Amino acid sequence: MVWGCMGWNGVGILAEVEGRMNAEQYVSILEDNLLPTMENSGIPEESIIFQQDNDPKHTSKRAQEWLESQGIKVLNWPAQSPDLNPTEHLWQILKKKLNSYATSPRGVWELWERIAMEWGKIEVEECQRLIESMPRRVEAVIKAKGGHTKY
Repeated sequence: MVWGCMGWNGVGILAEVEGRMNAEQYVSILEDNLLPTMENSGIPEESIIFQQDNDPKHTSKRAQEWLESQGIKVLNWPAQSPDLNPTEHLWQILKKKLNSYATSPRGVWELWERIAMEWGKIEVEECQRLIESMPRRVEAVIKAKGGHTKY
């Protein structure tokens, strides 16, 4: 399992998740990967709004306190809404790239190398396209009255 983030200026630092992630590991990943990604983004800190889903480790007291202590604004996010999350669509793009290899990876290390390589090839424009699709996604969910959408 991996953790990654994206923003207007492209993908962020990719992190390998060790075992089953809990709130403590999540905060450690944010500290080691989100903060440097934000710093390297070129986007003023006060303009950044962090979006995550409602996974229990994301909404844990430990994670919420850490985000607040860092001054990171978090976007309120509806439960059960993967169709709205642009990062979920980014994972699909990554999976498609990984599935295009002629051979399966010979182990977890080769898989990690492929993931990291393909992640690094994701174009800034791809991230921007996904972000720009957000108004259409929200409109589709409203039109479907919270039901299933094509996204």
